[in-house]
Amino acid sequence: MEKIFNNTQIAFALKSDTELDRAYFLFKLIANQPLVRIGTAVTNFAIKAHLPVEGLIRATVFDHFCGGVNENDCLSVVEKMHTKGVSSVLDYSVEGKEEEDQFDAALKMTLKTIDFAAKKQAIPFAVFKPTGFGRFELYEKLGEGQTLSETEQKEWNRVVERFDTVCKEAHQKNVALLIDGEESWMQDAADELVTNMMRKYNKEKPIVFNTLQMYRHDRLAYLKKIYHLAQTEGFFIGMKVVRGAYMEKENNRAEEKGYPTPICASKEATDINYDAAVDYMLQHLDCMSIFVGTHNENSSYKVMNRIAEWNLDRNDNRIWFGQLYGMSDNISYNLAAYDYNVAKYLPFGPVRDVMPYLIRRAEENTSVAGQTNRELELIKTERNRRKNR
Repeated sequence: MEKIFNNTQIAFALKSDTELDRAYFLFKLIANQPLVRIGTAVTNFAIKAHLPVEGLIRATVFDHFCGGVNENDCLSVVEKMHTKGVSSVLDYSVEGKEEEDQFDAALKMTLKTIDFAAKKQAIPFAVFKPTGFGRFELYEKLGEGQTLSETEQKEWNRVVERFDTVCKEAHQKNVALLIDGEESWMQDAADELVTNMMRKYNKEKPIVFNTLQMYRHDRLAYLKKIYHLAQTEGFFIGMKVVRGAYMEKENNRAEEKGYPTPICASKEATDINYDAAVDYMLQHLDCMSIFVGTHNENSSYKVMNRIAEWNLDRNDNRIWFGQLYGMSDNISYNLAAYDYNVAKYLPFGPVRDVMPYLIRRAEENTSVAGQTNRELELIKTERNRRKNR
């Protein structure tokens, strides 16, 4: 297959020279682990001390990785990307909240993004995190088979109600809804809840999407189990397939508590697991839709090859590619240029509230050296191309 991901002219067509320089500066910083640690500590201190740093954060890391401080603020980015055929998933990226009023606020914001998506072709999906709607410890207790107290049961009933409210709204407005994956020790309860939502709202087609984190060695078996359940009970499956975002935390907890890690033994094993899950879903498109969340060029080429081999349409609405805003533009925009369905996760929220997300993003990029180096290599190529044109 033709190698399309080296075309930097297409990849960075929307970036001005100044924005390209900023991207180069940011990825240079992210490539330096000690600097990321120091920068994270200083930023956390500045925010907790209420120092006036929001303007600086907004002009640098925030504007590179986020769409804006609210949903309306994102619209110019959404519309700009859509001129190149790249859609958006508005992602309210406020993390670590633990109070009922904050869960209700997240519910309200998710409903708002569903309404936004219903009115805009450029926003084909809405999204939320399970822990945006309820306390982590509740999911954990249920996943471990513990009995909830009467108070906790009422609290969990409210979590279920929030899930049902957004899934019902997505179903009524015909907007696909991605539900993110989280740590393994809370995921069982989330999986059960999402499966119940699929039973209820995926009768005609996939509306509710769960997330498979394929660095977990048990997820392919889980996918096959859900497929057979769906066949038996008559509902459609939507899945976002990603490699995963909590590897260090997963391994540390497994070691600390003395149980076998759920994480694949190697990067190669994860890649094999990931590609196998994607292949399995592509073979069952009669009842499945897939959101291929990847920054891996080889995995993207494998999906493109399968689409060609099996005579599927490149823009088959059951197959979407997804990347994070601010990363892997060489994949997103080149795929879109070849008529594949592509959506960027577009985080938004108040600068201070989104900082935990941004810090996690920086730390993840630091730990995946190849990704950061690839970004730098592409940006350098494009800067040189522009100088020499």
